Amino acid sequence: MSIEQILMIMDKLNMMHRSLLKLAYHKTEILQSAKVEGLDETMKNEQSHIAAISQLENQRQEAVEQFFKERQVTSAGVAVSDLMNYASENEKNQLEEKRKSLLLTVTTLQNQNDMNQKLLFQSLQFVNLTLDLLRPQPDQINYSSTSGNRKSAMQGQFDSKA
Repeated sequence: MSIEQILMIMDKLNMMHRSLLKLAYHKTEILQSAKVEGLDETMKNEQSHIAAISQLENQRQEAVEQFFKERQVTSAGVAVSDLMNYASENEKNQLEEKRKSLLLTVTTLQNQNDMNQKLLFQSLQFVNLTLDLLRPQPDQINYSSTSGNRKSAMQGQFDSKA
C-alpha cells in the first residue's frame, strides 16, 4: 500500500466531513426557522454520511496497517503521525497538510454540532414551557377547613366497623 492511496482516502474523508458540515449548517437553519419537516430528512442524510465516514476510516486504518506490514514495521500505530515517521519528506508534507485540513474540518463540525445541540435543547425547553402553560393547573393543595369536610364525607362512603 502506498502513501498516495492513503492520501486519496484522507481526501475522501475530508470531503465527506465537509459534506456533513454542510448538513450541520442546514440543520442549524432548520432549527432556527422551527421548520421541523426537514429535520428528519437531514438526520437521515447525516446517518448515511456517518456510515460512509466510518467505512473510509476503516479503509484508512487498513491501508496504514498494510503499509507497515510491507515495510515489516510491527510496533507502529495506525495514526497519521505514526505513518509520517516512515514517509519521505515530500510525503510527510502532504500527509501533514491533509491531516491539518481534516482536523480543521472535524473541529468546525464539532463546534457546529454543539451549537445545534444547544438550539435543540432550547427548542425543547420552549415546547415544555408551552405545554405547561396549556395544561390545567391542579387545585392548590393546602390545609384548610374545606379539606376536613371532604375527608369526613369520604369516610361516610365506607364504614370499616361494619
